[in-house]
Amino acid sequence: MSELEVEPEVAAQLFGDRIDVARSFTEALAREGEERGLIGPLELPRLWTRHILNSVIAAPLFHGSVADIGSGAGLPGLVLAIARPDVQWTLIEPMERRITWLDEQVAALGLTNVDVVRARAEDVRPAEGFDVVTARAVSALRTLIPLTAPLVRDGGELTVLKGINATNEIDAAAKQIKKFRLTDVRVEVLGEGVLPEITRVVRAIVR
Repeated sequence: MSELEVEPEVAAQLFGDRIDVARSFTEALAREGEERGLIGPLELPRLWTRHILNSVIAAPLFHGSVADIGSGAGLPGLVLAIARPDVQWTLIEPMERRITWLDEQVAALGLTNVDVVRARAEDVRPAEGFDVVTARAVSALRTLIPLTAPLVRDGGELTVLKGINATNEIDAAAKQIKKFRLTDVRVEVLGEGVLPEITRVVRAIVR
């Protein structure tokens, strides 16, 4: 079995006084993640760099009420909820075993700013839209927009963590961007000079 990546020094800077909570979550994910089908067998040596830090670097972008679609192992939702206790998070995930994991972690970590909802994104109908909706590694932007944009309040934001093809995904999603009235669609690059691997975020306003 491969060993968990040594915690990078920058982790404590990014999490601040929440670093111990982040360590507890990361250790639990390393201990149980592969066995419970949450992460792949090759992820432990890069768990901090590729997943935890890749998620937390986006923490300053969020405010108010946020929904994380397809939360899975809690990336980015649980990581962001740890870093931003001042924001209210709703983690939306359809798979029961992942819901069980998320519920366990919310309780174990003492997170009072998280609701876990078992549902598919298209079946969620909030009474009021969320201020921000996020997702990470769920699907291509053209598929993701119809699932996420309806959950955002008028004037709220999509803030989606994406990979190296983020700009191409925006081009390919032109039809969905127009249909769901997204404006100011752009790619922001986070973590340059701070993280070993930068994070790309697609941001847009939903009208």
